[in-house]
Amino acid sequence: MNIPDQLKYAESHEWTELDGEMAKVGISDHAQAELTDVVYVELPEVGNLVEAGDPVAVVESVKAASDIYAPVGGEIIEVNDAVQDDPALVNTDPYGAGWLFKIKAEDTSQLTALMDAEGYTAHIS
Repeated sequence: MNIPDQLKYAESHEWTELDGEMAKVGISDHAQAELTDVVYVELPEVGNLVEAGDPVAVVESVKAASDIYAPVGGEIIEVNDAVQDDPALVNTDPYGAGWLFKIKAEDTSQLTALMDAEGYTAHIS
């Protein structure tokens, strides 16, 4: 299982990579493996204002549909259109080409509530 050290993880299996005020969000390798083949991704609208914990996207697989939650409050500033065209990117490259959306965080300290790689590894074990 691939769990990159530089990312933060939510109990609901989203990962977050912070770059200044910008938080890139996707789902973990563990989550995509549990979902199996992702067939559809519904992304939020650019410009939407979200609170930490809000459901903002949906990933559907042949097994189930899962809400994707905002790890931090702020404004959706970008979505990954490539995953709408090719949802399998979430399976093949969940930490790279399979990212979902970016949020301009209003308070990056909210990310301290997330787990580091070690904590996430324990969470899924």
